[in-house]
Amino acid sequence: MSSAFVRCAFSGLRNSSTRPPRGYQTALLTLVLLVATLGTAANPAADPATLLASRTLLLDAQVIGQTVVAVGANGHVVLSMDSGKTWQLAKAPTFATLTGVCFPDARHGWAVGHDAIILHSEDGGQTWSTQYQGPDLQASFLDVCFLDAQTGFVAGAYGQFLATTDGGHTWMPRRIITEDYFLNRITAGPTGTLYLAGEHGTLLRSTDRGNTWVPIRTPYDGSFYGILPLGPKTLLAHGLRGRIYRTEDDGGNWQPVPSEQRGLLATAVRLRNGVIIVAGQSRLFAISRDEGRSFMPWSPGLTTGVAELVEAPDGTPLAFGEEGVTRLPAP
Repeated sequence: MSSAFVRCAFSGLRNSSTRPPRGYQTALLTLVLLVATLGTAANPAADPATLLASRTLLLDAQVIGQTVVAVGANGHVVLSMDSGKTWQLAKAPTFATLTGVCFPDARHGWAVGHDAIILHSEDGGQTWSTQYQGPDLQASFLDVCFLDAQTGFVAGAYGQFLATTDGGHTWMPRRIITEDYFLNRITAGPTGTLYLAGEHGTLLRSTDRGNTWVPIRTPYDGSFYGILPLGPKTLLAHGLRGRIYRTEDDGGNWQPVPSEQRGLLATAVRLRNGVIIVAGQSRLFAISRDEGRSFMPWSPGLTTGVAELVEAPDGTPLAFGEEGVTRLPAP
């Protein structure tokens, strides 16, 4: 299953690889902010950026210390310093949909998305500039991962993979798979091992800081949307049709995990209390209390698609997706 609209496709999101004219998006943003302002008049405790964050499509997020940074449609970057209760809108130079964000430290950040764009921030996400834009504006980058302020990677549609060793001043395209599969998500394990999940059962591993990538054999040929490292060798891989696989030997052997879910699982997070949450298509949530050996359905009250889950600094699970950001109850 492929979509050029999001880093991980889920039901309800339309394909939008060619975006509307800039004037249309400007008008749309103005309308959203106008509605948010009217809402503020009725609710003085809410501000336009907070209302915008609750309504705009958000596709990725990261917690940096006490700050949460999220990115999404129309080039929106929003920040929260109070665990997702209120938000502010950052200054970004694009209307392109942003699909991935990564901060290797509290100051330096990168965001990627449609129009083959890479943005950079040097002030913790408050302001952004365009660092790179590929020649093919129909190309979509789906995720970004930086190991430090110098070494980073971008993955995307049709096997796109770019690497930098100088903080993004130069980006070098590399071919790490022979097929034109979508590369959906890059994840770093606790010992520095990198994992990449993609279409048609694609899972890759790098143990040398991304210099070389080797395939991980899997028992499933459907799309994977992420790997959640649970330890140096213990991993969960999640994807289409509610598929979850678990390994305790770094992908040498995989066991299917029983689950009642049958939709696309776009994201997974392990909370500090050890509970694992997976989510994706509308109303699709499941939790595990045994290190991912089994999952049970969970109903936190959110009925729209989720693209990303993170744990806020105060311990609240945050869901990002079709309805912006939602603070979820404790599972």
